[in-house]
Amino acid sequence: MRSSSTRTLIASLGALTLGVVLTACGGESLEQSKEGTGTGSTTPASGGAKGKLVVGAAGFTESNVLAELYAQLLRSEGYSTSITTVNNRELYEPALEKGEIDVVPEYAATLAEFLNAKVNGPKAPTDAPVASSDVASTVAGLEKLAGPLGLKALPAGQAVDQNAFAVSREFAEKNKLKTLSDLGASGLKVKIAAGDECAVRPFCAPGLKKTYGIDVSGVDPKGVGTPQAKQAVKDGVDQLVLTTTTDATLEQYGLVLLEDDKKLQNADNVLPVVNAKDAGAPEIAAALDRLTKVLTTADLADLNRKVDAERAKPADVAKTYLEAKGLLKKG
Repeated sequence: MRSSSTRTLIASLGALTLGVVLTACGGESLEQSKEGTGTGSTTPASGGAKGKLVVGAAGFTESNVLAELYAQLLRSEGYSTSITTVNNRELYEPALEKGEIDVVPEYAATLAEFLNAKVNGPKAPTDAPVASSDVASTVAGLEKLAGPLGLKALPAGQAVDQNAFAVSREFAEKNKLKTLSDLGASGLKVKIAAGDECAVRPFCAPGLKKTYGIDVSGVDPKGVGTPQAKQAVKDGVDQLVLTTTTDATLEQYGLVLLEDDKKLQNADNVLPVVNAKDAGAPEIAAALDRLTKVLTTADLADLNRKVDAERAKPADVAKTYLEAKGLLKKG
């Protein structure tokens, strides 16, 4: 589970450098993936003559696809682009500051609290959080933290990848559930299939109890959005599963998301973040904004599905999407 208000910084990075080449890790929970576990790999540069731009990716499916979308879009604008995979925010964020990476796809609330901890100390995300369920406020907080570090957060779009909770379609229909408020009002006891940290994280069991009055009977530690967790809810062993808003496999398990109608989760809207000196040009921002304005949460889920379920390559999926949206310049 991703809980941006409770992240801790990884210490003793020491000898790790961007020059170390490792394969990207996969199959992790979203929180593990977005926080990252390793160093990176590099895709060779290609493109035009306006200059070179390095796009960062965090090594999980969605980040890889987003990086391809950014790289191909900027390539069509005449830039030479390459993709560097660095599976650890503690490494790629400093690389972005230094200009070793020029642009990365990010998540507003998660990055805001990461920078909050970096700038104001590890307790800041808990004691004085800057992220909330309001995307405008969250991005404003992010911009204030990013600016002095030489970073620029570009506008966020409607696509959002955040914690979400799902039940079986049968359970939802039987109990007339569409929202988490409906579940709380039902008085039903539910066991949550999630990571074991769900028992203490404010955006999981405690938040469900406090915000929605949901009667949580326990946490089944099967992981965040794993096949085992979703199968447990499908089989009725558990009633609620912690997953994400861009989970593309819910339908195959007969699961449906319950709306977070009281906005418990923070605004983890997708947005590009650039090195202000090397990639702060208005035309770069304008190009990326064309994608940001059309990309939706449903689009992200579908792109993830094509890679994870259909085994398509992120580069091919990205190209098809950009062409379908008319975002690639001809010639």
